[in-house]
Amino acid sequence: MSWAATVLTVLPEMFPGPLGISLCGKALAEERWSLETVDIRKFATTRYGSVDDTPAGGGPGMVMRPDILGAAIDTVARDDRPLILMSPRGQRLTQARARELSQGPGAVLVCGRFEGVDERLIEARGLQEISIGDYVLSGGEIAAITLIDAVVRLLPGVLGAEASLEEESFEQDLLEYPQYTRPQTWEGREIPAVLASGHHKRIAEWRRAQSIEITKSRRPDLWDAHQRRAAGAATKQ
Repeated sequence: MSWAATVLTVLPEMFPGPLGISLCGKALAEERWSLETVDIRKFATTRYGSVDDTPAGGGPGMVMRPDILGAAIDTVARDDRPLILMSPRGQRLTQARARELSQGPGAVLVCGRFEGVDERLIEARGLQEISIGDYVLSGGEIAAITLIDAVVRLLPGVLGAEASLEEESFEQDLLEYPQYTRPQTWEGREIPAVLASGHHKRIAEWRRAQSIEITKSRRPDLWDAHQRRAAGAATKQ
């Protein structure tokens, strides 16, 4: 059974979007994963297709109604897939979380709009909230596309070179080392000599050192996480 994504949205025309091209699109055509959209507006109770209402207690914007969104969610066959709300207040999407999701049957993704979703719906349906960063988007659709792309490329056979996955940024909590290609000299800048040495051990050591230095300087939080994980692994030995 392929990895299955179901997206609940008021803008189903946004899908597959970029998920229909490149690696994800090829994998979709090969049925390595599947994509289904559910139009939340089809569950509206007014002829205008309204899915939101004013916030209780007053305030700006509109809030998605729990009865309408709940009815849409209840039509989806979960099949042990996690029910996820794309939300700026959710836990941060990480490479580890993407890998965890890639090893499951798929995900049901709810795309919020307006000022958010009625809290009772989140509690009643047990939605897991996931954020792709500390900023606010117009809706959850782009965030859902981001999550799906991050997961699908980890599915078996999608990327092709499995070894490249092991050396990407965020694997082992380290950022990736610098990459170079031809020409050897460009605008007076040379490819580091060690990369042309043919000495695989020295190249590996150089790349490891570069990953460490870049992670330390740019993402000290990741470096701390890497050290904690290394210390934990050492104590288990």
